[in-house]
Amino acid sequence: MFFLNTDFQRFLPSIRNLPDSDLLEKKDLLNEHFLIGKADGLEVYYAPHNEFINCHAEIVIVGITPGWTQMEAAFRQAKLSLQKGDSLEQVLLESKRAASFTGAMRKNLIEMLDECGVNTAFSLSSSRLLFGECRRLLHTTSIIKYPVFIEGKNYTGHAPKIHQSALLTHYAHNVFPKELHEIETDFLLVPLGKVVSEVMTDLVYKGMIPEKRCLFGFPHPSGANGHRKKQFHKAKAELKAIVERFVDERELF
Repeated sequence: MFFLNTDFQRFLPSIRNLPDSDLLEKKDLLNEHFLIGKADGLEVYYAPHNEFINCHAEIVIVGITPGWTQMEAAFRQAKLSLQKGDSLEQVLLESKRAASFTGAMRKNLIEMLDECGVNTAFSLSSSRLLFGECRRLLHTTSIIKYPVFIEGKNYTGHAPKIHQSALLTHYAHNVFPKELHEIETDFLLVPLGKVVSEVMTDLVYKGMIPEKRCLFGFPHPSGANGHRKKQFHKAKAELKAIVERFVDERELF
């Protein structure tokens, strides 16, 4: 395992000073103590969970940017772990576990992964195990590493588009590829939704990530994506074929 703690160390005092609460409020986190970038109506805030990188992951699942729900869960867990006296590495790991695609989104994600054969590819009864006892196989992240908000609302990848913002482009085209290069295995890459796939397609064109291991066409698992099932049905055959080729190539080495 590997983790980056430069930014985490900087924000440690502010994390320790967060209120002891079962649920943090936006005023606790969306403030000057955690603001790390601002431009064109966009605000980027720190969150600890994407600092932890699983260098031995065999599957990498990528969202657009952490939303408020993930951000709140990550900070709340970090505060709790620090109070317990956990090591900094353990704090970041527990924050990652707490914030990775929680709730209905995780359920939808697991169902689609299983339907296109990901569980079989890794000899699992269900992809649900990736979020539990087989977590060692999984790395979750975002093309924009930290939470992004517009007027206090989650950034969704539109208005502005990522390539229209120098701030967002920096994270998507510089920070994100460097994170992937820290992973030492030949991993399966799962971009969640059209926005992520568009960024990854550009990175493939630039030779920064390998195309053959990307599940392009995988829908975003959010319940807000009302076209999720239709999108998945349309892409399912090709997604299964990519997974099968991934398995065949692994077996050759």
